[in-house]
Amino acid sequence: MSDSTRTPADFWFDPLCPWAWMTSRWMLEVEKVRPVEVRWHVMSLAVLNEDRLDELPEEYRRAMEGAWGPVRVVTAAQQKYGDEVVGPLYTALGTRIHDEGRGITPEVVLEALDAVGLPAALADHAESDTYDAELRASHGEGIAKVGQDVGTPVIAVPGEDGRQIAFFGPVVTPAPKGEEAARLWDGTLMVASIPGFYEIKRTRTKGPDFS
Repeated sequence: MSDSTRTPADFWFDPLCPWAWMTSRWMLEVEKVRPVEVRWHVMSLAVLNEDRLDELPEEYRRAMEGAWGPVRVVTAAQQKYGDEVVGPLYTALGTRIHDEGRGITPEVVLEALDAVGLPAALADHAESDTYDAELRASHGEGIAKVGQDVGTPVIAVPGEDGRQIAFFGPVVTPAPKGEEAARLWDGTLMVASIPGFYEIKRTRTKGPDFS
């Protein structure tokens, strides 16, 4: 199936978030079982929370300090080498940060860049605000579709009636595969397409399962 016959699904992520990582792996499954093409965009938990740091637990505040680096590196890569590098770089980062449980370190960033053939010099952007305006613009585009009360990921697709369908999540673990991935996609679109629908939720009883 050619890309021209596939429905674009815009996906906003922060490399730091394990739940966004789970959802992104599900979306790669959805691409295999539904006529969907994922388009990757950055958003930032650091930006989302920068005006409410005093309200956050100390551990989460420390996490937000470290959140700038990876998303800045991805933004710099996108600005210098194009949109097509964003998905592969996210996969390279997420595999090391989440699947391998190594967290965010300079070594992880350098390895991820090398894995997708990008120059190591991009890692310097982890401590640079050079592309923060572009990062904030991408973040703002995604969060404007769902509101400030949610996080990452955000997914947006065109609806059959021309109205865009956008939502946070779904939050799921482990990432569904095959027909289960297709059923979750179909059901998510079904409920998200209702204009007055806002939320289905239940308490999480387990953390992200990266197996």
